[in-house]
Amino acid sequence: MFTSSLTLAWRAICRNLLRSFLTVLGIVIGVAAVVTMVTLGNGATQAVRDQISSLGSNLLQIRPGQRLGPGMSGAGAPAFKDTDAEAIASRVGGLKAVAPEVRGAVTVVANGRNWSTTVTGSTAPYFVAANWQLASGRVFNDTEQVTGAAVCVIGNTVRRELFGASANPIGQAVRVKGFSCEIIGLLASKGQAAMGMDQDDTIIVPLRTAQRRVTGTTRVNTLLVSMKDGADTSQVTAQLTQLLRERRRLADGADDNFNVLDTAQIAQTLSGTTQLMTSLLGAVAAVSLLVGGIGIMNIMLVSVTERTREIGVRLAIGALERDVLMQFLIEAVVLSSLGGLTGVVLATLASWGLTSLMGLPWLFNPGINLLAFGFSALIGVVFGYMPARRAARLDPIEALRHE
Repeated sequence: MFTSSLTLAWRAICRNLLRSFLTVLGIVIGVAAVVTMVTLGNGATQAVRDQISSLGSNLLQIRPGQRLGPGMSGAGAPAFKDTDAEAIASRVGGLKAVAPEVRGAVTVVANGRNWSTTVTGSTAPYFVAANWQLASGRVFNDTEQVTGAAVCVIGNTVRRELFGASANPIGQAVRVKGFSCEIIGLLASKGQAAMGMDQDDTIIVPLRTAQRRVTGTTRVNTLLVSMKDGADTSQVTAQLTQLLRERRRLADGADDNFNVLDTAQIAQTLSGTTQLMTSLLGAVAAVSLLVGGIGIMNIMLVSVTERTREIGVRLAIGALERDVLMQFLIEAVVLSSLGGLTGVVLATLASWGLTSLMGLPWLFNPGINLLAFGFSALIGVVFGYMPARRAARLDPIEALRHE
């Protein structure tokens, strides 16, 4: 009986293809919108996590000033010293690398070209703390660090702008703010970070080189602390805070004049915000599924009216009420399921194209696709039941008289 009802439902749909298409259009749009929004949201969440993790693994950034935010640039708070990094590395446990960092915006010149970029001065552990890998060459050694040698490691963007995308810059010289610097290493590409910042647009020199020839001061802007996997972040932060308070001679009860920023917490907060927005957009898009369900119910009521005589004939020759109910209910479910399947296919193609266009990872989620398809079929049951029940309760005699 189920197979017979399914066949009858399919024939009824095929007799009015245009009307059937317009009936399920709301379901198609609803399913496609929900799946596309969720897929894009998942891609954006993953992109945020990847961008934050590219800054460094289990990374803490320590800066002067009580807190970060508008109007709080750390003005008035004493800067760090490179000896602070040495003290942290020797006295705080659970750490993988500690590095002081200074930055300056400069224009670099090489090979007859010039380019505005950022120069970072630090020590060799910086490459571990900031999660930098080398594409070729080497990092500076202890001797070059102590003497403030004119050597540098450049990012892929600087290489492309000064020497070309395929050139080998190792051993060549680049002029950085009045001094000539030998390129000893090329960084592996990281790509874009938060707010469109190009992480590959950088030059890294020894800390003393940057202090003497770029910033002209011994001030250290930031301390980067990379923790070992499995380290207790709260415990490490407490040890760091206590040590820095001692070194900065802060009295008991005085506020910290520095802030410790945990990139893992930033990633978690941003991911949570992105997922919340995805849920809200998905909920808004799901409203169109209800609209599509109402459309199915309306068309099924019209179909019952048009086929009243057919229903009367079936009931007159022995069909039971449940048989007629099943026929129209299956027809509604088939309509909504076809709409759901079409919507899933369209959403897959749309999300793949949009993620490529937006530079986001495409994450296929079987769960949301199955859930959207199942919900579309459920809409067919819910909104198709009333028309099916109305058809099943028709009086055979009155139905046969219907013109």
